[in-house]
Amino acid sequence: MRVFEFVIALLLIGAGLTLLSRRIGAPYPALVALAGAALALIPITPTLVLDPDLALTLFVAPVLLDAAFDASQRDLRANWRAVVSLAIGAVVLTIVGVALVARWLVPEMSWAVAIALGAIVAPPDAAAATAVLKQLRPPQRLMVILEGESLFNDASALLIYRLALGAATAGTLSAGQVAPALLLTVVGSAVLGWVLSRVILKLMGRVQDVMIGIVFQFCGAFAVWIIAETLHLSGILTMVVFAMSASNIAAEMTPSRMRIPSYAVWEFAVFVLNVLAFILVGFQLKGIVARIETRTLIQYMGFAAAVCVATIVSRFLWISGAAAVGRLRARRKRQGAGGRPVGENLSWRSAVVAGWCGMRGIVTLAAALGLPTGSDGGQAFPHRDLVLFTAFAVVLVTLVVQGLTLRPLMNALHLEADRTVEREVCLARVETLRAALSALAADQGDAMADLLRRRHEVMLQRAEARLAGNDQPDTALSESGARKLEGDAAIIKRVTTAERQRLLALRAAGTIGDAAFQQIEQELDLEALDLQQLAPGV
Repeated sequence: MRVFEFVIALLLIGAGLTLLSRRIGAPYPALVALAGAALALIPITPTLVLDPDLALTLFVAPVLLDAAFDASQRDLRANWRAVVSLAIGAVVLTIVGVALVARWLVPEMSWAVAIALGAIVAPPDAAAATAVLKQLRPPQRLMVILEGESLFNDASALLIYRLALGAATAGTLSAGQVAPALLLTVVGSAVLGWVLSRVILKLMGRVQDVMIGIVFQFCGAFAVWIIAETLHLSGILTMVVFAMSASNIAAEMTPSRMRIPSYAVWEFAVFVLNVLAFILVGFQLKGIVARIETRTLIQYMGFAAAVCVATIVSRFLWISGAAAVGRLRARRKRQGAGGRPVGENLSWRSAVVAGWCGMRGIVTLAAALGLPTGSDGGQAFPHRDLVLFTAFAVVLVTLVVQGLTLRPLMNALHLEADRTVEREVCLARVETLRAALSALAADQGDAMADLLRRRHEVMLQRAEARLAGNDQPDTALSESGARKLEGDAAIIKRVTTAERQRLLALRAAGTIGDAAFQQIEQELDLEALDLQQLAPGV
């Protein structure tokens, strides 16, 4: 009971720190992780040790699904080179850099252990990156690249981690074993994620009760992860493919009355899991420090500081180099094309921010906690305490130092949102209203159609003005006009269906991205629920 009460207190503390972070303009993961570390040093607090399997399943699976479901696949396809470069190239360079530093400082450490350490600290955490970036509103392209990286770098790093873990405990690992294992894991995870998305959505399509449907959504998310891990595939990669595949078809299969409450519940659940995860990250300091003597602690701190520097510098080197090469290639292509634009590349300002936006989180800590202890009679992982202490230090330093300085850095570089999503939202709003008016064209003289036409004409005029950059004050319908909306559910349904089909067509054609699509979809859902109250049967 005491642990339960303490967890509730941690959640309240995390919520309070989140409010404080929004007021002072700091990312909340940094504050809650720092608070967790401070609370861990208080003698009366209980010792809370995260089970690695539970941490990945409980904290990572739903947060990763939420981030992947909302990811704009159009924008990811447009920036796939940059995303792959970070998800693979930056991870590999970080692993190599950390392994070299670790071997230099601790010569008796084997290469397998050093590589495992590098793989543990290499991937920026999806939850940390998303939580920080959504508050800071960077340029849309930079946001897409960093969010895309956070979806896939965990998979690449953990694949290397598992191979290094096997080599460290077994002693040998041949190249002939690595390639088939990697290929099977990647292909198998992708196929499993795609298949499960079809199966689970088809089953959920039969559920009409909202509460039961939301329960099935959460159970389905955890089931995807558990099935992948049981089959010895990548739970992270499977979850990403599952969420992206599901987002393509869920818009047409899920009714508004279920989508709106489910989105609200998911937003709340992801926030709670993020707060608890980051505050528990800091809380792991208690068990780590208790096992280490003072002299050894000082040595560990020096080693951890060097690894932190190697982790940050490796990422900077890769991103800066890749961005410079990309700008050089674009300049040459532009010269060959007579000066015409040939695509975008990260500016040096965006590259600096991307290099600094490498916060680690629960995935790093869970991977470190998952190292064998030898308590089950097996072989303990060499240098386990040193690796665990270093992983915690990297998580805390990157969350606090990089997280708290990211906003001042963006302000100093004058890096602001480019309003790409806002423009696409205006475009989608205009197009859906035009589709609604087209659907009403055949109902001349009908009272309901005339009222809806006047309503949509006013909304279209306002939306067109905003699209042209000339905002006008909102024009509300009169109470008498609102009362006249009651009746003729068939016309209302035809109008809302036309709007939704046009919105789906805009996304399918790549005219708008998922960020704009989701905002307009939410507006249409709210409109449908509003009209449902005025005209039962819609």
